Parts: sequence; C-alpha cells; structure tokens
Amino acid sequence: MKLFIILGALNAFIAVALGAFGAHGLEGKIPDKYLEIWKTAVQYQMFHAVGLLVLGLLAGKISSPLISWSGWLMLIGIILFSGSLFVLSVTQIKVLGAVTPLGGVSFLVAWVLMAIAAYKYL
Repeated sequence: MKLFIILGALNAFIAVALGAFGAHGLEGKIPDKYLEIWKTAVQYQMFHAVGLLVLGLLAGKISSPLISWSGWLMLIGIILFSGSLFVLSVTQIKVLGAVTPLGGVSFLVAWVLMAIAAYKYL
C-alpha cells in the first residue's frame, strides 16, 4: 500500500529532524532525564517508521486487512507513544506519561498482526 510507504518515509524524516533538534536544540535546555525520554521517543518513531515501510511493501504481496490494521496501529502508536513522550519532555507534565502505554500496546498489536499476516499468507 503506497500510503504506508509514504507515512513510513514521512515519519522517518520527522524522526531524524526531531532527533537533530533534541541533540542540538534541547541539550542544556531541559534536564538530562527528559532528554533521554526525547531520545526514546525518536528511536521508537524511527523503528515504527521502518515498520510502516515494511508493511507498505508487504501490502503488495499480501491482500489482507491484517496488514492495513497493523499499519494504522503503528501510526496510532507513533502518535500516542512518541508524541506523548515528546510533549512530556518539553513540558515535564508527568501525567502525559499515562498516554504512552496506549501507544506501546498499539505497537505490540501491530507487530503481532504483521507476524500473523506473514505466517498465513507468505
């Protein structure tokens, strides 16, 4: 599915940009603890951007709603997991950390769906 390849590439671009911003723009401006949280958000965004790219390629071989659901859950996971960590890092509002596990669960379900689709259809 071309859309997941585009979303994957855009998220990879954003992850690189936000990684550079964290390394050069936030260093010394936020506590080290929150800079580490920022780095975690960037890493997980990039991992799942690659996951979206893989799903886009798999969609050409596998015609199953499992692939589509997996892709949308990865995108939701990026928004909830990485997004909440980015906001937490710069605002230091700890209650935002309550959203992060919802993104993590979205990531986990997305990977399981991808594995099931690969097992059933490849």
